[in-house]
Amino acid sequence: MKTKAAVLTGVHQPFELIELDLDGPEKDEILIRYVAAGLCHSDLHVAEGDIPPRYPIVGGHEGAGVVEEVGAAVTKVKPGDHVVCSFIPSCGRCRYCSTGRQNLCDLGATISEGCMPDGTFRMHANGVDYGGTCMLGTFSQYGTVKEASVVKIDPSLPLDVAVLVGCGVPTGWGTAVHAGAVRPGDTTVIYGIGGIGINAVQGAAHAGAKNVVVVDPIAFKRDTALKLGATHAFATAEEAQAAVVDLTRGQLADQALITVGVVDQAVVSAGFDIVGKGGVVVLTGLAHPESITVQVSGSVMTLFEKTVKGALFGSSNPQYDIVKALDLYQAGKLKLDELVTATYTLEQVNDGYRDLVEGKNIRGVLIHEH
Repeated sequence: MKTKAAVLTGVHQPFELIELDLDGPEKDEILIRYVAAGLCHSDLHVAEGDIPPRYPIVGGHEGAGVVEEVGAAVTKVKPGDHVVCSFIPSCGRCRYCSTGRQNLCDLGATISEGCMPDGTFRMHANGVDYGGTCMLGTFSQYGTVKEASVVKIDPSLPLDVAVLVGCGVPTGWGTAVHAGAVRPGDTTVIYGIGGIGINAVQGAAHAGAKNVVVVDPIAFKRDTALKLGATHAFATAEEAQAAVVDLTRGQLADQALITVGVVDQAVVSAGFDIVGKGGVVVLTGLAHPESITVQVSGSVMTLFEKTVKGALFGSSNPQYDIVKALDLYQAGKLKLDELVTATYTLEQVNDGYRDLVEGKNIRGVLIHEH
């Protein structure tokens, strides 16, 4: 079948709209009619080469839609079901899934290549294979994906809002709740209030943090954070450091959560300095794999028992935590509608990313037209 998609053909190139040929599903795959896709900063990493992919590649790793067709071995969903895609697949059988670390599933090994785990592709044009970001490529009207990459959801949920829980929401929430292990009474500092950081705010507040301190240079993002659970907001790391010393009577923070768009040494050092004894610094944001962004005093780490750790998907379980996030949304305990600043058509995808770079959006959502 034919599908229209937004494609990256090289580093520092804009998305191009191309009509592709899409293969139907193999035995453990699903054909989805996408209704919505999230404009996440990670796709910008792909465009700028910070996450080096194989080009050409269809953008988009947050997607929600309706199942059109399933392969012979698929048991999880059926045609007509509503699903959210998880940018991390989870097979349920590998070493990591079987030990409760579904976010590290072995099926994710090829997500940067955009191909299926066996190295094959489902999208083509003029004899060229097109990958899909994170084995998905949700900036396409239709997609063929692995059963392991989808989560069935309640059909009453609006797909243009549910799409957010495929990456940004559980990544941010889990950064605070799972990786950061925020407890009642803690002081938590969050650097960068985009699509992930704003949900780290919600997670820290839900977990009972006494002080939820955010750092972001953009006033709009600081104001939004204060509406969704932050207690203090600052434009610079230096201002936050001084405030946390005051707030904690010199004990410093329990967690520093690094959720900026592009991580650098300065923000990691700021996070390391702001946590006190036994404090944890969680790195969720990314930079180019060759960039050395963690350079801290090993002696201070030892003497104060500080921890610096990475978190993929907020150390969440895609199959469980995506559904749980939507349950919390339906119960009024997790804000999703408030996260969507603007919506775009497929043709406006470059406008959406321009707005993201300029700091105009907390989250942008692309709505597919069929």
